[in-house]
Amino acid sequence: MLRLALVFFIIALVAALFGFGGIAAGAASIAKIIFFIFLVLLLISLIIGGSGRYRRRL
Repeated sequence: MLRLALVFFIIALVAALFGFGGIAAGAASIAKIIFFIFLVLLLISLIIGGSGRYRRRL
C-alpha cells in the first residue's frame, strides 16, 4: 500500500512538472489518502500484534 502511495506521489510530481495542475492535485490527494490508510492499518497491526492474546504458544 505504501508503494501505491509512492507511485501516485511520483505521478503527481511528473504531472506538476509538465504543467497539468488538476491531474497533479488529484494524484497528490489520492496519494495522501492512501498513505493515511496505510498508517491506520500499520497502527492497528502493531496494536494487535503487540497484545498477548493473539500470540501463539510454543
